[in-house]
Amino acid sequence: MPSFTHVLGTVLRSIASGLISTRPAAPARRGGRAPATVPTPEKTAASPKGAPASRSTTAAPEPGRVTAPPSDAVRTVEIDSRTLGRQRLSYAPHADDRPDPGEVVWSWVPYEENDGRGKDRPVLVLARLSNTTVLGIQLTSKAHPGDRGALELGPGAWDASGRASWARLDRLFRVTDAGMRREGAALDAKTYGIVAAALQNRYRWF
Repeated sequence: MPSFTHVLGTVLRSIASGLISTRPAAPARRGGRAPATVPTPEKTAASPKGAPASRSTTAAPEPGRVTAPPSDAVRTVEIDSRTLGRQRLSYAPHADDRPDPGEVVWSWVPYEENDGRGKDRPVLVLARLSNTTVLGIQLTSKAHPGDRGALELGPGAWDASGRASWARLDRLFRVTDAGMRREGAALDAKTYGIVAAALQNRYRWF
């Protein structure tokens, strides 16, 4: 029969073994919060080698949308025909860097009320006034039957909806090269000739 001393030694060794095998809990962080974790970033599509960094660009105004006037340096301005003198109108569209007579461009055009407001509209280039400006008239999709200040042109490439356009003969504009957008549209030579004849007769440009 084991002695009392043998039994006591066995019990003490068992208790000591249990204490050694038990790992103490990690101390809590100050404030009791768990350690912060770093989120794994999502994968993104790789850009082609050598591709430039993307840049934000300003979109062109929606056609016909009311917009604030541009700066004075590039603003389209209505002008008095009496300040122009005689104008020689000649159909001469060219696929170059400058707007030419016969081409239809887009530009901010002031309202008739001249209250500072205006819209982005198609403008027919009539002639060049200077190295950086042209003479133009606005086109509109609003019908003007019986109006001697407007001339019906029919549909053209400048109107994506295929609507008929009218040329406003009663409003003349000075448009800067920097204040317009060229979109590859132009009148045909015959239609431009009709518009030119109507303008020359109206303003005595002979």
